[in-house]
Amino acid sequence: MEINQCINYLLTISQNKVFQYFSESLKELKITPAQYGVLSCLWKNTPQTPKQIGSTLYLEASSISGILDRMQKNELITREIDSTNRRNILIYPTAKANGLKADVERIVEELNSHFLSDLSHSEQEILKKLLLHIIDK
Repeated sequence: MEINQCINYLLTISQNKVFQYFSESLKELKITPAQYGVLSCLWKNTPQTPKQIGSTLYLEASSISGILDRMQKNELITREIDSTNRRNILIYPTAKANGLKADVERIVEELNSHFLSDLSHSEQEILKKLLLHIIDK
């Protein structure tokens, strides 16, 4: 089989290109694509536990912990002990993080446009549906 017929190759190369473009675009805001993922989770539903965020983003506990550490250091999140269950840590976005939301959403729109604009609306929907199918496997 030719390498360009291998699903792993196709997904890896595609993801690398998208990631590099996204990383470069987010540099102006001093956040990473992984930090965008965390912020997106928090903007949708606050507060969340590290476990909830990790589950949504398909990240291991050690990975999410490192991301959250850097985000706290950069004043993008705060951590608080859950008053109803002291074993849980709750993650909140800071005012600084919330102030980035409109710019981040603009960058995500530009990202999607850059990579999807040559596809028709129905092709875009099919691509997203097929990728979600792979994720759910």
